[in-house]
Amino acid sequence: MTALSPQPLSPLDGRYRRQTGTLDQHLSEAGLNRARIHVEVEWLIHLTDRELLGARRLTDSEKSLLRALPENFGDADVAALAEREAVTRHDVKAVEYHVRDHLAVIGLGEIAELTHVACTSEDINNLAYAITIRDAVAAEWMPAVRAVIEALRERALSWRDVPMLSHTHGQPATPTTMGKELAVVVHRLERLVASVDEIEYLGKFSGATGTFAAHVAADPDHDWPASSKEFVESLGLTWNPLTTQIESHDWQAQLYQRVAHVGRVLHNLCTDVWTYISMGYFRQIPQPGATGSSTMPHKINPIRFENAEANFELSAALLDSLAATLVTSRLQRDLTDSSAQRNIGVALGHALLALDNVLKGLGEIALDEEALARDLNSNWEVLGEAIQTVIRAEVTAGNSQISDPYALLKELTRGHRVGGDELRAFVDGLDISDEAKARLRKLTPATYTGLASDLTAFIAR
Repeated sequence: MTALSPQPLSPLDGRYRRQTGTLDQHLSEAGLNRARIHVEVEWLIHLTDRELLGARRLTDSEKSLLRALPENFGDADVAALAEREAVTRHDVKAVEYHVRDHLAVIGLGEIAELTHVACTSEDINNLAYAITIRDAVAAEWMPAVRAVIEALRERALSWRDVPMLSHTHGQPATPTTMGKELAVVVHRLERLVASVDEIEYLGKFSGATGTFAAHVAADPDHDWPASSKEFVESLGLTWNPLTTQIESHDWQAQLYQRVAHVGRVLHNLCTDVWTYISMGYFRQIPQPGATGSSTMPHKINPIRFENAEANFELSAALLDSLAATLVTSRLQRDLTDSSAQRNIGVALGHALLALDNVLKGLGEIALDEEALARDLNSNWEVLGEAIQTVIRAEVTAGNSQISDPYALLKELTRGHRVGGDELRAFVDGLDISDEAKARLRKLTPATYTGLASDLTAFIAR
């Protein structure tokens, strides 16, 4: 068999490359290295601005030359770092040497020894990960999930008055509206996405075991915790003062659990939409040139929602694993988090792919109001709830002597198909007031939707 040239092992980097946006700019190895260099450079500037450890203050032009390294980070830098790491067998050490090389090129070799000074690798890594994850969530995941929410909101408000037979336990139940059911999903998602927005991205910068030991040895008179806090916050992160060698990753666990929760809500939406399609409530809009089945020409398969389900499941599995793994570390440090964190991009990549499929899927379905009306008109027995509730109120008000209204309606409707004429005749024969009879006679399955339409207004902007 002829050997193939190197191929993407993950479908995220192959078949689905276009759907994952520019996530690789943040959460690839190259994106991580750019962030690492950014942290190393900013630490040099922090030290020199304060003339710490014997450093002089850099000029503005020198700072610009220094910052050009992460700002202009490109393919040549990726290749150079790969060559360095092949020798060092240590990714962060390769970054340190890469920065030192740049200092020599721009005429700042005098501060080369300040590169990575008093730092453990995790000081650089935890800040770099926090930056890349924060930026990936803000620039990639958040816009994608908000686009889905807005698509759902638009349809919920458009279909707020379209009555639909509910199905509790898969059985015909009190009618609702399609708009109200989608509004439930919008409301859930908005609360969850707001909780993602509230996540604090923490960072530590306190040395090999979180004690500032090397810092104090080099300059015992400086307030290193205050300097650390200032530096971490200058990167747009929240300072964590108490850690071991590693930042504890609790914020990551919170973030991944919440992102997974959003995915699970949307997974539930996908299964419901799939079911509504199978029931005929939604019609799929044929896409030009698309094939539904390789052998059955009539078919349009709900592949968008099926694909989304699979990718939400993969994303949740990875996010759950990360949340569970990252919060534990043996004593002051082990390396389980190092390998685990390299899969953050994969977890968010599957989430982005799922969101893309949901958004496209919503654009490829139309509501079949006639199908909804037919189903309602075939299930008049759902009005049994309304009738027995009105009878109870009539008994309480002294307008009726009927005993056990629930049992009365259960005998009439349970396991039976009951038509409109039959129900109206039943109402006419009840021992209740004429006003109550008139209200019940006006009810149909299509009008028995309570405040469903009004409730949808809670998601209106």
